[in-house]
Amino acid sequence: MATIAVHEFISLDGVFESPTWTAEFGFDDQMGETIGAITNDAGVILLGRRTHEMFAPGWRDRNVEDDPGAPFFNETEKLVVGTQPLTEEWDNSTPFGPYDTDSIRRLKDERDGTIYISGSGQLVRALLADGLVDELHLFVYPIALGAGERLWREGEGPTTLALLAHDVYANGVVHLSYGPPA
Repeated sequence: MATIAVHEFISLDGVFESPTWTAEFGFDDQMGETIGAITNDAGVILLGRRTHEMFAPGWRDRNVEDDPGAPFFNETEKLVVGTQPLTEEWDNSTPFGPYDTDSIRRLKDERDGTIYISGSGQLVRALLADGLVDELHLFVYPIALGAGERLWREGEGPTTLALLAHDVYANGVVHLSYGPPA
């Protein structure tokens, strides 16, 4: 059975939308090692359609010289959750269909290793609500943006998680790894 591992860049006030604001903090090499450890056992990337449409043009033409993560993103199978057709071409991308709890459970049952998710807020919210996230990796940046889409929306019920690990990087980013409560 596979585990679902989610990776998000978020601000102190929970904004994850369009994380271009992360650039001013640089990318610490240790962060890359942490993300590499998360993706190391991943055999599939699960993405929401909007995230796929944003990632495809940013990743498909990159190579390892541009970014050490490029081979993983370009060569790994990508399943795209959503009801709209894909408009961006990206190797190894396949529509998964609309979000369905039972379909996600079957995917977990049929696979080994890690099912990796980055971004994909609507998908991640649904997975968290359905108790399907095994690892939630939050990379919290030392900035409060005051506006933007938050990972947890106002009015949603509480989500209780258990801390699995944490790291602090030289650029001020804190990695918090959470899992289901014991």
